[in-house]
Amino acid sequence: MLKPELQVKFLHNLNRKKKGNEGFTLIELLVVVIIIGVLAAIALPSLLSQVSKARQSEGKQNMGAVNRAQQAYYLENANTFTSSMSDLAIGIKSETENYAYSIRGTDLPKFAVNQAASRAAKIKSYAGIAYSVTQLVNGVTEGLTQAILCEAKDPNPGTLAANTAETITDGDATGNCTVKIGGVAFKQIK
Repeated sequence: MLKPELQVKFLHNLNRKKKGNEGFTLIELLVVVIIIGVLAAIALPSLLSQVSKARQSEGKQNMGAVNRAQQAYYLENANTFTSSMSDLAIGIKSETENYAYSIRGTDLPKFAVNQAASRAAKIKSYAGIAYSVTQLVNGVTEGLTQAILCEAKDPNPGTLAANTAETITDGDATGNCTVKIGGVAFKQIK
């Protein structure tokens, strides 16, 4: 027979092993699942809006690059803009998963409209306008190129087809985004 002290320790050890082998109850598991569900419901909309913003950054960056390339092309090629993306030689594909890129040479000696037409839902289209202006500096008239970047006011995929009409008013040189392509209004962002 064991001493009473050893019996107590033995029973205590057996009792502790039983509790260590127990799993979670169904209630505990349901509470954890509900908490995870609530956290996911809160975080998911925020995550989805960040995905759209990330996709839109492609259009912004590429339109900025096309605008800068148009300005360089203008200065290197007898003061005229180009209507061909390949002439700019900047390595931007004419179509990606999110955007279709094109250049509208409405009035090439004065300005060119570069556009990134959205190809996916909830992604805004972009338009860039590269234009020439003259400025009087110390009695000498100098030709300058400038560019603005415009964002569609509402996400509207597929509305900027290559053959849609655009309207550009004389306010371009003031830095206003005055382009309207295929009925889509734009606002200036840069």
